[in-house]
Amino acid sequence: MKTRKLHEWDLPYKEAVETQNRLASQVRFTAMKKKPEIIAGLDCAFSRDGEKIFAAVVVIGLPGFEVIETVTASRKLSFPYIPGLLSFREAPVCIDAIEKLKVKPDVFIVDGQGFAHPRRFGIASHIGVLLDMPTVGCAKSRLIGEFDEPGKRKGNYSPLTDDGKVIGAVLRTRNSVKPVFVSVGHKCTLDDAIKIVLECTTKYRLPEPSRLAHQTVSRTRLSII
Repeated sequence: MKTRKLHEWDLPYKEAVETQNRLASQVRFTAMKKKPEIIAGLDCAFSRDGEKIFAAVVVIGLPGFEVIETVTASRKLSFPYIPGLLSFREAPVCIDAIEKLKVKPDVFIVDGQGFAHPRRFGIASHIGVLLDMPTVGCAKSRLIGEFDEPGKRKGNYSPLTDDGKVIGAVLRTRNSVKPVFVSVGHKCTLDDAIKIVLECTTKYRLPEPSRLAHQTVSRTRLSII
């Protein structure tokens, strides 16, 4: 797979923020025309010394959840940890992994935020715009926003809001288990994003592509250290 190069990665803080603000206008909230059948999960991990970063993409097919393809990548960290600029730290290695894929997924589920971001351009949106493909942000924790606790049953959700605007959903993916934070990345609606995450969730909290990507990147990280 190929991605578009829209900017450099090693930018000063001010230029990185300006880049996010500029590219946020390219995010599209468009309903997906068909039910996705090939789903990719994307996750990252860091080396214990904090000098390297690893990424894994696992592609599965629905409805059987068979693994179609798995790829990994690693690179030396070059961008510092700055809240709100996660994509400049993690997206380059994610792109390295994505470009190894032979199969083109219908949608990517990214471990991180999409629209639910201070500048409405988290890593799921950043990768989606670079790919010009549907992406969904599915994060384990909240970055910004307010919400009421959703119901305890799988499929219950409540809106995540910021300054009175809905920016995502707080979704229960398993009965009586902590919810995940879902938001649009690119080229889908929030309803699409919720349905995709639920469709990919089995007996675990995380959607299966994300869970498998997390396991893969964790093994990769440990095997190299």
